[in-house]
Amino acid sequence: MLSEISTATILKLSHLWSYMEKLLQLIRSQVRLSEQEKELVIQLSDLVFYPKGTLLSEIGQVPNTLYFVVEGFMRLYQYDDKGAEITNHLNCPPGFITAYADFIEERASSQRLETITDCELIKISKANFDQLLAQSTAMKDFSIWVYQQSLAYNENRARELATLTATERYAKLLGTQAEILAHV
Repeated sequence: MLSEISTATILKLSHLWSYMEKLLQLIRSQVRLSEQEKELVIQLSDLVFYPKGTLLSEIGQVPNTLYFVVEGFMRLYQYDDKGAEITNHLNCPPGFITAYADFIEERASSQRLETITDCELIKISKANFDQLLAQSTAMKDFSIWVYQQSLAYNENRARELATLTATERYAKLLGTQAEILAHV
């Protein structure tokens, strides 16, 4: 006999499903995803919540998780030779974040990954990520698209760091990603 499911449980499950649906919508915007591939994404991913200030990856560790940020902000950072924190990347949801080169190459990272607000995330382990790419041509194509977007972003950022003043970069940030400043 099935017990009754509470309204709170139903609301929580529908809220969690809405997170996964955001990821699936992004994937479908770039590739055709079969029902079997959709189920594989759901099966191999986990929905998680982390409060502000949670350290998800430490310097010297191999980052073994890729995160899709549904809500919230995270940062990748390292320390300079004087011990000062240097933020290398802030995410803008929705989007993916990890120390990507270290994640792919399975090597110890020189960066930390931390939540800077409460975060609602979908995470996938390196082993599950590799399984997903091996079993799904669509997800392999989507992964290439994400990598291309990341490469273009990093090239533009490097160009801006080389050619714009700090004031010009701040003005551009205000014009294109003001939500970062409201939350960070």
